[in-house]
Amino acid sequence: MITAPNVKINLGLSILRKRPDGYHDLETLFLPYFGIHDTLEIIRGDAWSETSAGLFARYSEAQLAQAISPDGKVMITLARAEGVDWNPCKDLTYKAYYLLEADFDLPPVKIFLEKTSPVGAGLGGGSADAAFALRMLDSLAGLGLSETQLAAYAARLGSDCAFFVWNRPMWGEGRGEVLTPFPGLPEGYRVAVTVPEGISVSTAEAYRGIRPRENADRPLPLKEVLARPVEQWKDLLVNDFEESVFALHPALAQAKQQLYDRGAVYAAMSGSGSALFGIFRSDTEMN
Repeated sequence: MITAPNVKINLGLSILRKRPDGYHDLETLFLPYFGIHDTLEIIRGDAWSETSAGLFARYSEAQLAQAISPDGKVMITLARAEGVDWNPCKDLTYKAYYLLEADFDLPPVKIFLEKTSPVGAGLGGGSADAAFALRMLDSLAGLGLSETQLAAYAARLGSDCAFFVWNRPMWGEGRGEVLTPFPGLPEGYRVAVTVPEGISVSTAEAYRGIRPRENADRPLPLKEVLARPVEQWKDLLVNDFEESVFALHPALAQAKQQLYDRGAVYAAMSGSGSALFGIFRSDTEMN
């Protein structure tokens, strides 16, 4: 089984308050973005892989990482052009297997992940991998879990993992795992994502400089802003991470302005950065 876990963008991101558990309550509109994705294959341990030969041909030893779980039930292979600088047994796809394995007797599997989505860009690539892995394992093992059940498992892996189970426009609350359907981008617009090279922003770094503020401190609630025409979003629809992250990485502020210079009607950082996106009218040529 092979899938293409896509990334997401955030339309507005309000950090409301710090919670007793150390997380933050937030509000945001999650949108799937299919222009950037990874490639994930999960097969039974005795099955033949459709991707492994290609991975070993395209990637050098320094760009690959492999591991076998202590119980021998999972063999995982990661491939990334920039190299894999994390333990494969810490990858969220591996964790997804053992999250389900704790409740179900899963068959041995092989996991092959070609990581082409950027790391530390606020696009949720790792979260997408985890959610897609849960869905694939559910299908592979015939568990018959509902989307609601899968989303509950996904939320245990990461704050925005649950969104990728639904993978459609969703209003996010809590720490991002409380999700309800919400209208997406109106017709007549398209999204372009840019990821400046050489800049990676960790979630911890982004939260370090954040100043939580209640809705009372804002000119308009986020849902009211999203109900307005897209052309009015520029000065009203805010990602709270931008202030602190742009101070640390001025090149990101410049990249945002470049999207406006190219004709975007709205531009912002996605999540905790460093990716930025512009919304363009469909009938407008991007410069």
